[in-house]
Amino acid sequence: MKKNETNSETTKITEKKLVMYHVIFWVAYFVLNFIRWGHYFGDYMYSFNSNLVEFPIHVILVYFNLYYLVPRFIPKKLVAYVFLILIATFALSMLRIVITYELVTTEIWRESIIEQTELFNINYILAVFIGELYVVGLTMAVKLTYDWTKTQRLAKELLQQNHDTQLSFLRSQMQPHFFFNTLNNLYSLTLDKSDQAPETVLKLSDLMSYVVYKGKNQQVNLIQEVQHLQNYLDLERLRYGEKLDVSFDIEGAIDDKVLPPLILIPFVENCFKHGARGKNGKFHIDISLKAEPESLTFNVENDKSLHNVNGNTFEPEATAGIGLANTRKRLDLLYEENYELKISDEEEKYKVNLKIPV
Repeated sequence: MKKNETNSETTKITEKKLVMYHVIFWVAYFVLNFIRWGHYFGDYMYSFNSNLVEFPIHVILVYFNLYYLVPRFIPKKLVAYVFLILIATFALSMLRIVITYELVTTEIWRESIIEQTELFNINYILAVFIGELYVVGLTMAVKLTYDWTKTQRLAKELLQQNHDTQLSFLRSQMQPHFFFNTLNNLYSLTLDKSDQAPETVLKLSDLMSYVVYKGKNQQVNLIQEVQHLQNYLDLERLRYGEKLDVSFDIEGAIDDKVLPPLILIPFVENCFKHGARGKNGKFHIDISLKAEPESLTFNVENDKSLHNVNGNTFEPEATAGIGLANTRKRLDLLYEENYELKISDEEEKYKVNLKIPV
């Protein structure tokens, strides 16, 4: 994933904390078992050695379950998951029995109140098997609780972020530089009795309606988001006239895709914030959208040079908009590590490449 250095550092800190939590859990579990069985047998050395053998097996089984089986088989392949976890638990239980006998004690199943003579006694195997399943169940409960708590926290943050995003967009698109220029142009169109006037009113209405109403939703159709972008660009064309040169290319099927609302437009709005006239005196913006079965790639590129062909300075807009920092935060909340955002701030070009799952 490609982000700025601050986000990378945050990710590293989070990963370090996660590793620390895992280490604390296993150390605490080892100590509790060591004390428990040491007290039970009155033999702390035996307890230490047997736990030293068991814990690598616990760790292998737990992480195989949590990070391989669960993501791949739950919830869609539940029968296959149950079969595989039982097979894996049985195999590692047998391994634990053999290693304990070879490295720790030749006394078979010391925990049993009845003396055992067969290493692979069915009751012994069953006891070890249930013990390993207990560890699997305990760690799954801890993991599910942690994930649920994290999901609730992210959902709360995302709800607030979506609310802030909606208000930010509403403010940015109600600013004088955009709103009043659109109304002035609309006024001119009505004086000229232009056929564009009714269409312009509808576009402005749709633009505001989308932000106010669709901005509250968790998901919208990609077609709706594209139409919102198109309305915004059409109104900016009305404002800039022939000075604005925009290309908007769409590749792939977009009718069956959904995504969070207002996730693409910050990068387009940013073009008008930082854009400038190119060498031919026009304001160039190139936008492309590529829809694939499981991902969406959005590219935006605009001129950044502040001088036109005659050397006259062209000042970009001073609108704050929603801001890329807020957009990054929203993307982090929505997709965590499952998106790519690359921004190239070159001398004469400003480029954005965003790839998100859909």
